[in-house]
Amino acid sequence: MGGCASKDKKDSKVVENETAAGTGSGTDAEAANGGEGCVSNSMVFLSRNKSDTMVDAAVMEKMEAGFAKLAASDSKSLLKKYLTKEVFDALKNKKTSFGSTLLDCVQSGFENPDSGVGIYAPDAEAYSLFADLFDPIIEDYHKGFKKTDKHPASDFGDVNAFGNVDPTGEFVVSTRVRCGRSMEGYPFNPCLTEAQYKEMEGKVSTTLSGLEGELKGKFYPLTGMDKAVQQQLIDDHFLFKEGDRFLQAANACRYWPSGRGIYHNDNKTFLVWCNEEDHLRIISMQMGGDLGQVYRRLVTAVNDIEKRIPFSHHDRLGFLTFCPTNLGTTIRASVHIKVPKLAKDYAKLEATADKYNLQVRGTRGEHSEAEGGIYDISNKRRMGLTEFQAVKEMYDGISEIIKIEKSL
Repeated sequence: MGGCASKDKKDSKVVENETAAGTGSGTDAEAANGGEGCVSNSMVFLSRNKSDTMVDAAVMEKMEAGFAKLAASDSKSLLKKYLTKEVFDALKNKKTSFGSTLLDCVQSGFENPDSGVGIYAPDAEAYSLFADLFDPIIEDYHKGFKKTDKHPASDFGDVNAFGNVDPTGEFVVSTRVRCGRSMEGYPFNPCLTEAQYKEMEGKVSTTLSGLEGELKGKFYPLTGMDKAVQQQLIDDHFLFKEGDRFLQAANACRYWPSGRGIYHNDNKTFLVWCNEEDHLRIISMQMGGDLGQVYRRLVTAVNDIEKRIPFSHHDRLGFLTFCPTNLGTTIRASVHIKVPKLAKDYAKLEATADKYNLQVRGTRGEHSEAEGGIYDISNKRRMGLTEFQAVKEMYDGISEIIKIEKSL
């Protein structure tokens, strides 16, 4: 592991630097949200000495070995595609003000050659410092979002525009819309201290306890969670579990389960994950195909939470998240759908999905198989378009897939 990821035991100066750098946007106001020991970003950069900016020899050795291993592999990841020797050499000696190195960004892709993408941002500043690698990967994944492009302002559009994609209930098992958010003033997982995890969990728990109406519910910390409650939440497909090898390799699972928790409303149609992959994952879901109802609930929740917790946002990239696939709108609108006839012609299913910029996954999401012919299909693009447009791509694509299934 490299950079900030290797600093389990931090001296006071490093902790001060990490919390102060906040979201990397360079404003003292954001830094002030970083908790105790916080100073302005300008002070951080002034306090850095040569040892702060030099990449450790052991980290460099791991980086070189990892790069050689990836280059020799048959990996189809975007990391391998864009981490050329030229880019690698240009970036390998760089370090963010959090102490993050290139290794912190790419170690998951080095260890998991079967990754589709293979890169994470250990802190917000990494998107700028390692832009020579992040920008082409972002452009490729988000279907042409170039480094000269700017993500549009947030716009949820007409929340009443969507209806039920499957009113007869023949095909869609369930519908889900989620978004990721990062709390202003904190780095991402690999750079968070245990104290910061706990501080964030406290803020999230307090904030969510103020939700009313349909969103009213309860926060369950993972620390000390009753085994029966834990099992029930897992059985309901609500609770995230430790052990995702891609996140573990990215050093995103430190201090587990400190600072992690889950909130859900009384109807179990709205939930919030705290400090899994992102600081917050805000999720609206229910059985059946009523996308309109699911979307309206999510929009209400996001707007309510944002009044209480400031979110980390970038002028060009939109809302900032740990994984570059989730930047911009961060919206992922998905259905679990039964299409047994199309399943027999998977190439046709994939071709239809590609036409509408949709992603086809197994029943349990990324890196899983389709169980009983049920697929998880979602919008793929999250950047360069509004939240409303992202959800509409899914709505239009699923409508077309159902139409084709009926015709077969």
